[in-house]
Parts: sequence; structure tokens; C-alpha cells
Amino acid sequence: MSWAGPKRWYPAPVSLSELPRIDVVLISHDHYDHLDQPTITAMASWDATFVVPLGVGAHLERWGIPAARIVELDWWQSARVGSLEIVATPARHASGRISPQSDGTLWAGYALLGAQHRAWYSGDTGFHSALEEIGRRFGPFDVTLIEAGQYDKDWPDWHLGPEQAVEAHQLVRGKRMIPVHWGLLKLAHHSWTEPVERVLAAAKCQQRRSAGAATRRKH
Repeated sequence: MSWAGPKRWYPAPVSLSELPRIDVVLISHDHYDHLDQPTITAMASWDATFVVPLGVGAHLERWGIPAARIVELDWWQSARVGSLEIVATPARHASGRISPQSDGTLWAGYALLGAQHRAWYSGDTGFHSALEEIGRRFGPFDVTLIEAGQYDKDWPDWHLGPEQAVEAHQLVRGKRMIPVHWGLLKLAHHSWTEPVERVLAAAKCQQRRSAGAATRRKH
């Protein structure tokens, strides 16, 4: 129902037809803002591998993606596409579309492990105890993409928010962080720029604490 729900702040900056060749499509969970049926249908002719959490593959098959190009992963399971290893990592969230089967499919983040570089995408998640283990098992990461927006006091366990996003970046041993999930759809009551403004402030505080700790160790 494209007429219902929140609207985008701006149209897509590039169309699917303008994208270069895509090797892998990663889907974190099946909420509507992360799994759009018309988009998936338009991708059906692509020669790409779709990596999804457990149960999400059924949506894709109904929408025309061949089963042979769908890889479903449980937490900590991995798949290899070419030289890239993809590991589904735990997240704290929920799943479901408008159906009686809410939370019947899994949600996840992803560690992308290449020969030279490593990246981690948090997926939609609240703060959870496996973050440090992700960093220990697969870090350090050259870059992290961590959800930092669309938080609200009414769902504190579903989304990190800016300060916890910076803490999660530290726990998974990230070198550079790109905040995501903040600038496209208005799902919460905060302003458009508040998430990234708070991420920058939290990162500066973290840098000052780290510098202070290093100074104390020298003395």
C-alpha cells in the first residue's frame, strides 16, 4: 500500500537501471522500509545473489527471485560469494509485515570479510551483548555502517540511537563509522539532522575520553 505510511524526505538519487552491475544484495529483515516488493520485483532479472536472514527468502521467491539465487543465513552462519565471505551477525530487533506471522522471520546484521578489507553493517538493532563478540571474531573493521536514527523512547530496545551507535562502533572494533538509517524516512519524532549531529558529538566525547585515558597511562 504505497499510499500508506511515512513518506520519503527525498526521491531516490539514482534509479535501479542506472546502477552498475550488482553482485550481492543484502537484506537485513522484512520490515517494509527494508524490503520493498516493487524493488525486489525489478531486481528479478539481475544476475545477483540475495543474502537474507532465515525465512525472508520466501518473500523473494513469491516476487520472482529464483530460489537458486537466494541464500538464507542464521546468526553466525556464513556464505561465500566470489572471494567475499558474508557472515550474518546477531541483532536485537523484530520482523514481520501486515500478517499474523509477525516475528516469524529472522533479522540480522552482516560482517563482510574480504581479502584486504572488512566491513560491518549493523542492520536494525538495539544494543545487545553480542557486539563485543562480533568485534572479537571478525574485527577490526575498516568501516562500519551502523543505524543511528529513527529512535524513540517508546521502542528503546529496537534501535541504537546516536550515542549507542558510537559505542557499538567501538565494541565491534571499527576504524571508520558511517551512520545509516537516519536520513530517508521519518519514523520517529526527532528532526532530520538530529541523529548525525548527536553522532558527531558522541564521537568527539569518545575521542576526548580515549585521549585522556592514553595520557593517564603515560603517567
